[in-house]
Amino acid sequence: MAILEKDIEAGICDYAKANGLLVYKFTSPARRGVPDRMFVLPQGRIFFIEMKAPGNKPTPAQEREHFRLRQAGVTVYWTDSVERGIKYIDREIEFMKSNAKSV
Repeated sequence: MAILEKDIEAGICDYAKANGLLVYKFTSPARRGVPDRMFVLPQGRIFFIEMKAPGNKPTPAQEREHFRLRQAGVTVYWTDSVERGIKYIDREIEFMKSNAKSV
């Protein structure tokens, strides 16, 4: 049975929520190609992940939008596997922990 994009998205989002991140479906009516999901870490860091079915890649419109966001300093990932999505989330959690300010 083939793994679908929605299965990858569900696995990544479930992992993120279980680790305390807020997860939003991201759409922009005025702009095509925006990433699928926005993730918010507890200390306010935001990043995006574009999910694809195994073996698929972002479309040219998505690549252009990801480039625009990156040029603005936003972190954008894309993945065609749950495992890689989990690695991106873990990377962001570690980044947050290593940059946490002492209280």
